Amino acid sequence: MASRGRGYHHAMQQDDRNRRPASGGAGAAAGEGTARFVILGQTAAGATFRPSDWAERLAGVMAAFRPRKAGSQQHLTYSPYVLPSSHRGIRCVIVDPKLREIEPMAYSFMLHFASDNGLVTEVLPDAAGSTPRHDLIESP
Repeated sequence: MASRGRGYHHAMQQDDRNRRPASGGAGAAAGEGTARFVILGQTAAGATFRPSDWAERLAGVMAAFRPRKAGSQQHLTYSPYVLPSSHRGIRCVIVDPKLREIEPMAYSFMLHFASDNGLVTEVLPDAAGSTPRHDLIESP
């Protein structure tokens, strides 16, 4: 087993004392793990994030993180916790907070991906239809 920190992106680091992702400057609203949020394919400056299939690539990398009873064909589908989509006409990835319960480091990776690339994030409304808060994960 590789030692912590070797062979992993810095966003995959974890604070083992409390089993939570290590802090890295991610915004509180989109990273608290209590609401679904989207990572938009748009930077804070308004530029379109490239390549154009980034959302599908990112969701494909996260496909292994799913409920245990997913079945034998699980490798052929996206994880229900990280889905490529479109939000207001912008390519995006929808992240479910259940990902944090299954694998805190994968959840942290998603937050740091947005932060490292300067991408806009937005908290989605809950099932009750509350108004979403718009937040930006600031780049370090």
